[in-house]
Amino acid sequence: MVSMVEKIEIARAFCDGGNVLSVSLFGHGNVNDTYLVTSERAGLSSEFVLQRINKRVFKCPTALMANMHIVTEHVLEVLDNENDCSDRAWQLPRVIVAMDGKDYVVDKDGEYWRAITKIKHAHTLECIVDASHAFEVGAVLGKFHCCVSDLPCLSLYDTLPGFHITPRYFSLLDKALSTSAGMMRLGQAVEASEVLSYLKSHQAWCSVLEEAKSRGELKEQTIHGDPKTGNIMIDDSTGKGVGIIDLDTVKAGLIHYDLGDCLRSSCNPLGEMTRDISTVDFELDYCSAVLEGYRSQIGRKLTDAERHYLYDCILLITFEQALRFFADYIAGDVYYKVCEPGLNLRRAQVQVQLCKSIESKESDIRKVISALA
Repeated sequence: MVSMVEKIEIARAFCDGGNVLSVSLFGHGNVNDTYLVTSERAGLSSEFVLQRINKRVFKCPTALMANMHIVTEHVLEVLDNENDCSDRAWQLPRVIVAMDGKDYVVDKDGEYWRAITKIKHAHTLECIVDASHAFEVGAVLGKFHCCVSDLPCLSLYDTLPGFHITPRYFSLLDKALSTSAGMMRLGQAVEASEVLSYLKSHQAWCSVLEEAKSRGELKEQTIHGDPKTGNIMIDDSTGKGVGIIDLDTVKAGLIHYDLGDCLRSSCNPLGEMTRDISTVDFELDYCSAVLEGYRSQIGRKLTDAERHYLYDCILLITFEQALRFFADYIAGDVYYKVCEPGLNLRRAQVQVQLCKSIESKESDIRKVISALA
């Protein structure tokens, strides 16, 4: 546990001589520890975000920071060079360089910390509130994809090998189930066996996007990697989307990974933490609004192949999230932060229920997708 004195000292390393007034918990992230720092310099106060990078998840924090620097500087340069005719002020967090010139600080325990600017006058929402909000979420993702479309994805480090390669997560699940502790957790709740049965019934199908990529039907580009609703910044005054945060997972990948995750989180109004699992439902109106918002900013038409696999990506990334939550539950909650026993199992149940809703509405979802042509 890092003491408050230590947090203040770490924050001071990013303040360039300023005085740290406070360090407080901030946000709802599942992976990194995040704090809001208030500092003062020359009588003026300001805020920035301080994060301890989770080394259990991100094995090479320096590579992660290199990616973040490359992507943020590229996007901000694109935004700076655009004609001033936008209906909103697009924003993206900037990496704050420490006083030693590095974009991170290593504490006495070997933990890596980074600081980024706080997007002003904007907020996030964990769940979609209405169709206009869904449109804005899609618009922000479309704008991000447009801004990074000319950034060579091979210039980025692969900080999470196998991320969004859905079949890989079955190997992690099988490894966890091979232990006595994993089998004990499986047997502790009948719900766990039900989730496992659903996951196994779809195992042969879950390579659908990887197979399309191997055939050359889908191409990799720079993606965000985690464009869930809670990572989209909404302007406090206008309600318009202005940016995307949590850039830890930027890397090479299929845009379908991003679209699937965006729609997975946006079209479940109850959110992934709900206890009312039986009523989890995929909201078609929100799906349509997200895709319309995305199309309004992407800057190009989706190809026939990209549209063809849109339904698959919605179901697949939802399925993948169920698999990841469940594998983490069986492994003993080693990836996602939990605040109560069994939380990752409940998260997995929510995603499985959402998968079933998506499957029941396949024909309607495909009609929504066909309208994008």
